[in-house]
Amino acid sequence: MIVRWVTGFLDTPAETAGDAERFWSAVTGMALVARHQRSVALQPEKGDVYLRMQVVGEEPARAHPVLHVDDPFPAADEVVALGATVIVKEPGLVVLRSPSGITFCLVAWEYERELTRPIRWDGPQSSLVDQLCLDVPAAFYAREMVFWSEVTRWERRASSLPEFTFLQPPARMPLQLLLQRTGGGQPGVHVDLACDDVDAEVARHVALGASVVRRVPQDWTTLTDPAGRAYCVTARSPFR
Repeated sequence: MIVRWVTGFLDTPAETAGDAERFWSAVTGMALVARHQRSVALQPEKGDVYLRMQVVGEEPARAHPVLHVDDPFPAADEVVALGATVIVKEPGLVVLRSPSGITFCLVAWEYERELTRPIRWDGPQSSLVDQLCLDVPAAFYAREMVFWSEVTRWERRASSLPEFTFLQPPARMPLQLLLQRTGGGQPGVHVDLACDDVDAEVARHVALGASVVRRVPQDWTTLTDPAGRAYCVTARSPFR
């Protein structure tokens, strides 16, 4: 199995979906296009779609990764052999759970390959959504690290902080993965933005409706969007 592309899905309860869609369109500078049933794509000015939003029936608002592969069914067999569990299988789509319970999907690759560029805002900063962080309870962290490394076949790279591990994709991949060891009991996924001025970028998000949860000076700020979904603005170059 080869991961050809990665999409981040933002899953939002119906009552807050409209506010969340407008917020993420403004934050990313991407247009809401190709609405179909419960989902809508965030289309960059240039580049292929790699972020989508989906209305779900239950709280809380959350995120999940979608891996684009040549054929989801044989790929699912490989992933199950590595420790995943199949939830739903239908034409062109397989929904699975990782060993710790992180939901993710396999879909058929449609030859997405063009990356978008960071946006320079009306201030000192540029930013880009470029990372999905897998929040893993400590008891599952080692197992999940091995699992995602084997699923993606991406290079594992240590962080300067022991609770983080990067999975570095090959060139022409819109999102990398970060595994974070957490003290909580529930796994999850959140979106990260890279930017070259965290304070300016956070101020822009707050003006658009976000709320600050936690600031880690010189590193990142955790916020929630209008649907209550946590995400981070991080001090990493968006021009990777």
